[in-house]
Amino acid sequence: MEHLQRNLRARHIRFLALGSAIGTGLFYGSASAIQLAGPAVILAYIIGGAAVYMVMRALGEMAVRQPVSGSFGRYARDNLGPLAGFLTGWTYILEMVIVCLADVTAFGIYMGFWFPEVPQWIWVLGIVMLICGLNLCNVKVFGEMEFWLALIKIVAIGAMIVGGTVILFLGVKMNGEHASGLSNLWSHGGFLPHGVGGLIASFAVVMFAYGGVEIIGITGGEAQNPDKVIPKAINAVPARILLFYVLTMCVLMAIFPWTGIDGQGSPFVQIFSGLGIQSAAAILNLIVISAAISAINSNIFGAGRMMYGMAEQGQAPRIFAATSRHGVPWVTVLFMAGALLGGVVLNYLIPENVFVIIASIATFATVWVWLMILLSQVAMRRRLSAEEVRALKFKVPLWPVGPALAIAFMLFVIGVLGYMEDTRVALYVGAGWVLLMSAAWYVRVKPNAAAVLAEEASGA
Repeated sequence: MEHLQRNLRARHIRFLALGSAIGTGLFYGSASAIQLAGPAVILAYIIGGAAVYMVMRALGEMAVRQPVSGSFGRYARDNLGPLAGFLTGWTYILEMVIVCLADVTAFGIYMGFWFPEVPQWIWVLGIVMLICGLNLCNVKVFGEMEFWLALIKIVAIGAMIVGGTVILFLGVKMNGEHASGLSNLWSHGGFLPHGVGGLIASFAVVMFAYGGVEIIGITGGEAQNPDKVIPKAINAVPARILLFYVLTMCVLMAIFPWTGIDGQGSPFVQIFSGLGIQSAAAILNLIVISAAISAINSNIFGAGRMMYGMAEQGQAPRIFAATSRHGVPWVTVLFMAGALLGGVVLNYLIPENVFVIIASIATFATVWVWLMILLSQVAMRRRLSAEEVRALKFKVPLWPVGPALAIAFMLFVIGVLGYMEDTRVALYVGAGWVLLMSAAWYVRVKPNAAAVLAEEASGA
């Protein structure tokens, strides 16, 4: 049997994480976060970014010490127990499938902007076939495609920040009525217009926007020089994401009062329109299409590699470990294609409502995976000897306070999901998923788990 090949370079991995975390959560989702918290959403992005950075450092400590396929699913199994590994791996796969369904649906909607007469499901079918075909190629092809797609998004954000700064310095009035200036950050009801409650409510949107950066850990089994590449990627990406989100929010709300962002479209359209670009909608459409393709591409990769790793551990059907001569787990790609074809059916049956239906669960899955990463790192560190701790090449900062605060924050976000009426359904579905998969573990997987562990031990 062929194995995964180490063909992902540093720039591939760095832009893969950027591409996963900078997408529709920023281009469109930021509007609803601004409505909930007002200018205080800047603080929410800073707090959330700090917590996610701690997640990434915890993942990095484990990935550098043990760069394996399956990543945090494997780490949860080794440090928290087989059931925790099973739940973590399959919850991540659920997260990727849900986000992929949302993004393929979004792609169909975006293409409808230019071709309204073409049925939405046709675009969805076309993009599923294209992306899955590319994922069957050598992983280097995947890395190159993701590099350029992520670059388009980053350039677009950079152009918005530069253009917004020009508007601020020139004192341009947006649409001839709204004066730009930093005072807009506190002049319309204050920095906390909806109080602390509004700030807390925004975390559900903010944390979902950061989802995807954990894919860096998935690349450990295919990265060249993982002990050097992964630390560099982790140290660079969170700071850049924080810069993109926080600086973008500051510029947006300084140029255009937060009260004028209605959530009906993207705040980016307002910025491009304010610059006098008449084709703002068309330009944005091109950008969000690249963002959607990028997200679909990286999520199929992440889910497929997680299934491959779980198959090796006996926690998924063994056939998922089959690889092509290019070192690609081709069965997992076909599985994801089958799951996404369900999106084609949904787009055919209910094209108007499908996006809202399939996107409501992803926040729970994302935060659950992050929580398991943090708990796995804590459990690993506690069982290591003092000598083994000193030998770690990429240690978590602020140990043990930093991870403890991040764990408390993730539990807090899950509590927010249950407290807010609009997001409560995500908690219900998430709890049902955990119970269902736990039952599957005890009925189907646990009887075979001992044999798999014994086989690993004999191989070692």
